[in-house]
Amino acid sequence: MANEPMLKFVKVGQAYPPKRAADARVADFDEISPIYAGDNAEEQASRCSQCGVPYCSTHCPLHNHIPDWLRLTTEGRLREAYELSNATSSMPEICGRICPQDRLCEGNCVIEFSGHGAVTIGSVEKYITDTAWENGWVEPVQVGPARGQSVGVIGAGPAGLTTAEAMRARGYEVHVYDRHDRAGGLLTYGIPGFKLEKPIVMRRVQRLIDAGIVFHQDFEVGRDASLAELREKHDAVLIATGVYKPRAIKAPGVGAKGVVEALDYLTASNRKSFGDAVPDFDGGGLNAEGKHVVVIGGGDTAMDCVRTAVRQGAASVKCLYRRDRANMPGSQRETKNAEEEGVEFVWLSAPEAFDGGDAVSGVRAIRMRLGEPDVSGRRTPEADPGSEFRLDADLVIKALGFDPEDLPGAFGSSELSVTRWGTLRVDHKTMQTSVDGVFAAGDIVRGASLVVWAIRDGRDVADRMHAYLRAKAKAKAEKVAA
Repeated sequence: MANEPMLKFVKVGQAYPPKRAADARVADFDEISPIYAGDNAEEQASRCSQCGVPYCSTHCPLHNHIPDWLRLTTEGRLREAYELSNATSSMPEICGRICPQDRLCEGNCVIEFSGHGAVTIGSVEKYITDTAWENGWVEPVQVGPARGQSVGVIGAGPAGLTTAEAMRARGYEVHVYDRHDRAGGLLTYGIPGFKLEKPIVMRRVQRLIDAGIVFHQDFEVGRDASLAELREKHDAVLIATGVYKPRAIKAPGVGAKGVVEALDYLTASNRKSFGDAVPDFDGGGLNAEGKHVVVIGGGDTAMDCVRTAVRQGAASVKCLYRRDRANMPGSQRETKNAEEEGVEFVWLSAPEAFDGGDAVSGVRAIRMRLGEPDVSGRRTPEADPGSEFRLDADLVIKALGFDPEDLPGAFGSSELSVTRWGTLRVDHKTMQTSVDGVFAAGDIVRGASLVVWAIRDGRDVADRMHAYLRAKAKAKAEKVAA
């Protein structure tokens, strides 16, 4: 039978790489699970049913060839498995670590529906590419013949880096402009090391530098150059800034010292992992050590914050969320990891005010109940009168998500059209904004979303930019000939 090496899900149980014990892993910021040993990866990959309509691939934003590289892994053909994985994803080992597989590929695995437990796709993907790096199979970017055209990319997050690589491979000169001192965006400064160790991101960035992509760090469009000036310098420009404006809480006392933004907190922690001097951390403002911490929110950013606080030595860590566990937007796996590490979840609760004078001393909250579903399908939380309570806190972290910044104002480009949500308006066929030759991709178009969607958008916009630049070069050549 052609499928003889596969279809072993009946005999072989689901097994993820073992997590380190909670009391051990909270002592550092290393990843909580090692990669598979080779035999384990092959065995787990062999559980794949090789179904004719692979729902795992269908529900992956990148449409990765998952059943095919699972089979190659089973057969020990790891280099071929890596090359196939790399064909659709510019960062497979990163997606293998941080994608919410339980909501995407693994959550739609046919054998998961049959009650046997999904194939551990993310862990195998991580294993394949880590093995490729170790064995030197990750080749330099193959740069095409020079085209005499240049591209400017604003934002060095996953969308921008994906586009930069794809355009450099086609022979374009590529410049990446980013406000931070290291590339990677949220991969570098937003996601903690216990989910994504930073050398993994930096080696991807170095590969792009080695390909001749020019990175302009500590560069803010609107301060160091306007969008118009970048348009004059480049034949096409991509805006891939992501969304960084934190959503606000309107409550008395919210401006007190010790009530901080999630991204400020996570960035400070990640900078310390690089060995940077971080005055706000060293002074205690963005350090949870010895403090009673309350994190407000229920998404993946909130999970990153509570688990970081535990590792910093907080006296207690509580997560306040207005809905219940079933209706939270964050990964259930991350919630379980946080609980194992000592985080207390206070479900169906919302803040009403923050106590304290100059510095916060507590959160006054109220119990919530779930009403009718909203437009997203989740039931709307409603306050339960008379159920007020208080939590002690000397560090409160707001993790309610992010909205777009005012890019037309910041970039000095009032002609940039935005939607009513503040995201950039694009023609979805060309992925161009309202400004000719200026494209946009990633969260700044779709709103706060997943890294894998940013990679997909980066891949798609590279195709659109390539078509635009070819047409521009052709028109120029025809004009010269005439």
